[in-house]
Amino acid sequence: MNHRTLGNTGLEVSAIGLGCMGMSDFYGPHNDTKSLETLRAALDVGVTFWDTSDMYGPFTNEKLIGRALKETGCRSDVVVATKFGIERDPSGALVGINGRPDYVRKACDASLKRLGTDHIDLYYQHRVDPQVPIEETIGAMADLVAAGKVRYLGLSEAGPETLRRASKVHSIAALQSEYSLWSQDIAERILPVCDELGIGLVAYSPLGRGFLTGAIQSVDDLAADDWRRNMPRFSAENFDGNLQLVETVNDMAQTRGCTPAQIALAWVLQQSESIVPIPGTRSPDRLRENAAAVDIRLESNEMAVLDNTFGADNVKGARYHEQGMRTIEQ
Repeated sequence: MNHRTLGNTGLEVSAIGLGCMGMSDFYGPHNDTKSLETLRAALDVGVTFWDTSDMYGPFTNEKLIGRALKETGCRSDVVVATKFGIERDPSGALVGINGRPDYVRKACDASLKRLGTDHIDLYYQHRVDPQVPIEETIGAMADLVAAGKVRYLGLSEAGPETLRRASKVHSIAALQSEYSLWSQDIAERILPVCDELGIGLVAYSPLGRGFLTGAIQSVDDLAADDWRRNMPRFSAENFDGNLQLVETVNDMAQTRGCTPAQIALAWVLQQSESIVPIPGTRSPDRLRENAAAVDIRLESNEMAVLDNTFGADNVKGARYHEQGMRTIEQ
């Protein structure tokens, strides 16, 4: 596995990471035994950048990662990233966005306990709290670095102004935002600011929540309780139009002798050496398939075809429903 450095902070991670959310929440039934097998497969192929959050489960995904770290004895080999800020109660109900300094400290201690570790490698604010000045939140996060509980700081779905203000308080290693063939809205306003400030991009949902893999041909392919059923791009009025776009990826993959997922990941990887995608999966086979995308180099004409196919006007539907979009800074 190749490695990349996030921003100018010196944090080195595997060039492809692993998004662990779906192992515990949102995408239908889960199986901890299969997920642990997937995490072991990640170690075998060098995918050692693991991404979780306290709100996944809620709380159970961090416990799963902690169990994997303990059972494999691999803590020193893995870069563990987790997040705070989207507060859920034990039943799973959303409480709200919380960036208050006292909550930052409380959330970090709880995550450390669930993960079974004495430090978090990369700690993100999951969403920016509009009620709390970013300087106060980052100040509390910086205190965690000083205390040795956190190594590097990150933000998720933060806009240019927030990134600039945050960086004046403490260096920011990474911005985590959705970025893929069908989610390129951060390219014009936010990625240039990341370059300016020396902040790496961690691209979540680089496979369009599975849509870009070609495996989802109908909403009926999703479990009844799958969160994607309520997302605009998976809705009845948008699904077929988006599925037509994926045909271009399928055709290119067939010509190349690889998979659509590998094409989609290769496109992300070639945007910049400062970008690290973190595709999620619960399958060891899919994990190994995703990891192999580092060996694919798309030609300029192939990149152009993909760029033209997935132009902003061609993708149908917003990334999230209205409430979710309100938590994203542009």
